[in-house]
Amino acid sequence: MVEAKQKRESVDSSAHSEERAERELDRLRQAIDEVDARTLACLNERASLVKEVGLLKQGSAVSPVYVASRERDLVNALRDTNSGPFPDAGIAPVFREIVSATRSLEERVRVAYLGPAGTFSHQAAVSQFGTQVDLCAVPQLEDVLKTTERGDTHFGVIPLENSIDGTVNPTFDALMESDVTICGEIMVRVSQNLLSKNGRIEDIVRVASIPQAVAQCRHWLRTHLPSAEVVDTSSTAAAAKASADDGSMAAIGSAIAAETYGLQFVAEGIEDSRGNTTRFAVVGREMPKASGNDLTSVAFTVGRDQPGALHRLLEPFSRNGVNLASVQSRPMKGKPWEYVFFIDLEGHESMDHVGKALDEAADFSNSYKNLGSFPRAYSAGARTPRQRGAK
Repeated sequence: MVEAKQKRESVDSSAHSEERAERELDRLRQAIDEVDARTLACLNERASLVKEVGLLKQGSAVSPVYVASRERDLVNALRDTNSGPFPDAGIAPVFREIVSATRSLEERVRVAYLGPAGTFSHQAAVSQFGTQVDLCAVPQLEDVLKTTERGDTHFGVIPLENSIDGTVNPTFDALMESDVTICGEIMVRVSQNLLSKNGRIEDIVRVASIPQAVAQCRHWLRTHLPSAEVVDTSSTAAAAKASADDGSMAAIGSAIAAETYGLQFVAEGIEDSRGNTTRFAVVGREMPKASGNDLTSVAFTVGRDQPGALHRLLEPFSRNGVNLASVQSRPMKGKPWEYVFFIDLEGHESMDHVGKALDEAADFSNSYKNLGSFPRAYSAGARTPRQRGAK
């Protein structure tokens, strides 16, 4: 009798605990719903203010619809004041979409990128501008610049360099022949994934992707799919598209490729090196104003038969206290054994010491072109310095 009574009391106590937990869960869910409603009200308040900004800008050149430094500094400021527990890493993607959606009320931004859909260029465009823009995939790198130059799109996104494979040489060739200017940069971590129609590794007979992506995942493939045939494609997106139609094929590609072509993840993050990052440029028709944390990209040519020419070209930057972030050479088209020197330097061309150094270097060079002064990108793991009082 005593034992039966204890069992009934234990059951009753457990039932009461479950009821209390369920009531507490209902209370918390209701509180979350109320927070969501307040959040939506705040978003609508922000949208109303953005519409007022748009009305003020109509018919004037007060400010372009998109300013890379403005959005970078917004994220930095929010992370600086974030007291948690909302994670710092979540601020950028959340506010990227908020800004993208409200900016579309002012004007729908059009952005060209090197297609097809599902490439890392596509991912870079979305990571910078959000989803509430009109994205235009074009077949050739030169087309990104031409559509932006003509005004068919507001901006373009082009790859500049990869931390493992180095510079994207065709990009620099195209920039030399274009009138667009670099007005922003994007850093995209290259995380390769194995994608297939059904997500089952045992069904995979062939693996498709571009040679660079296959090379980045060689150890994983050798360990997990040693017998699979490797098929070269023109892009990671082309591999994803082919895999969507063939259950025995898997593609190596981006997460956005999986979303675009309706593929399942067989394995995520299969690249052999975790530090692989690609740097992209945002190109437009107007050079942005100084933001307080900028880079300037320039191109020079010098005489091939001038002893110490490179030293004399670079010396003005040292003398004027301008730090050089990168110096690279590229053969000149149509002029064998002559080179263009591409230089990234810290600071904006409007800064006195930067402008003076550029003028002195240009006086010595055979030719000079400023490819753009632009705000540096922020990364998810680090805060970049902000100009005091930036609005």
